[in-house]
Amino acid sequence: MKTVYIYTDGACSGNPGPGGWGAILRYNGTEKELSGGEEHTTNNRMEMCAVLYALNALKEPCEVILTSDSKYVIDSITKGWVYGWQKKGWKKSDGKMALNIDLWEQILPLLKKHKVTFNWIKGHAGHPENERCDAMAVAESQKFK
Repeated sequence: MKTVYIYTDGACSGNPGPGGWGAILRYNGTEKELSGGEEHTTNNRMEMCAVLYALNALKEPCEVILTSDSKYVIDSITKGWVYGWQKKGWKKSDGKMALNIDLWEQILPLLKKHKVTFNWIKGHAGHPENERCDAMAVAESQKFK
């Protein structure tokens, strides 16, 4: 299996508001940047879109080392929350519906396809790839102003 390093970030001007996401995929010395945005969204949705589109760009099953500053995305997966919500018909422990179900339903099959290891980093702390992803995300969000 190929090992791919993925770095992601999302941004939102207002929450909700115009948002953007950025991702860097790195394999064997080659780098690819992806980005996009939405006119009316939330920061968590943009963080999720960065992960979704990055994983979706992989053409074959890969071992992925994914680095993100999103505690929402990483904790939801690594702490198993999203699997519990899914099992309970997308209801959280408080009985309320989980958020961003449409994106989770697209991300979860990709987590089965790829072997993903998640790394959390503090955002806006000088991590070069995180700073680049943030710049892409902010630039995408500004297209809607």
